[in-house]
Amino acid sequence: MNRIKNAKKRYDETPIPEELSERVMQEVEKANVRRGRMKRRKPRYWARGLAAAAAAMAVFVTALNTSTAFAQSVSEIPVIGTIAKVLTFRSYETETEDDLKISVEIPSIEMIAEGTGNLAESVNEEILAMCEQYADEAVQRAKEYRQAFLDTGGTEEEWAAHNIEIKVWYEVKAQTDKYLSVAVIGAENWTSAYSETRYYNFDLEKGRQVTLEDLLGEDYAAIADESILSQIPEKEEEEGLDYWEEDFTGVTEDTKFYINEAGNPVIVFGEYEIAPGAAGEPEFEIAR
Repeated sequence: MNRIKNAKKRYDETPIPEELSERVMQEVEKANVRRGRMKRRKPRYWARGLAAAAAAMAVFVTALNTSTAFAQSVSEIPVIGTIAKVLTFRSYETETEDDLKISVEIPSIEMIAEGTGNLAESVNEEILAMCEQYADEAVQRAKEYRQAFLDTGGTEEEWAAHNIEIKVWYEVKAQTDKYLSVAVIGAENWTSAYSETRYYNFDLEKGRQVTLEDLLGEDYAAIADESILSQIPEKEEEEGLDYWEEDFTGVTEDTKFYINEAGNPVIVFGEYEIAPGAAGEPEFEIAR
């Protein structure tokens, strides 16, 4: 929490150049023209939009101050009309002197509907902290790997040929009138051991995050377990792999999932959790 508070303090104290403000507003205006939605907004929505733009500019300034080699952008991606939006408020690509390629795209979720309280703010703080921490730790891991490689006889040229890449990005899994589901992902191309994905699932009608129990009911664990076990034989036949049913210990409230366009939860298992690595991260849609 201190990390988040300190980051927020740095953002709040960062002066926003006038030209940056003008540039952001110009881009917002261009986006509105493209969408053909240049309509007069009520004062309360306009004020809310200004607050979101100010937050985006503060983060953008912080990115500018981090490194002049970074290429940043602030863009607006409409997701659920007037109910919710996903903003890409920090995006950069760079290559370090250690031949590490780093690509980061951090989302910000904006809830426009009434009654959501500080839901978006708390989620955005968590996402920001997760993305920054993953990128920092991935860079440190890659540097340690590089040092070990050189210490054991590898050359700089051989190291450069590894093309080490670190990526942090997000994907919108569902965008319906009822649900918003977003995956935030961190990965390194030289190892899958540290890959991390977090899913954020929202009920837009109730203005809160969704659990498996919300979607499947009180007996969610039994329903999900039965569905998963019934789907495994079909997956084994399609993929030519033997799943490790004996390692499947059942679904819990902490099991990862996202919501698909049909409104169904999709259970996601980690690599090597219930199947060989060739299966990747097995997914099971639980029909409702």
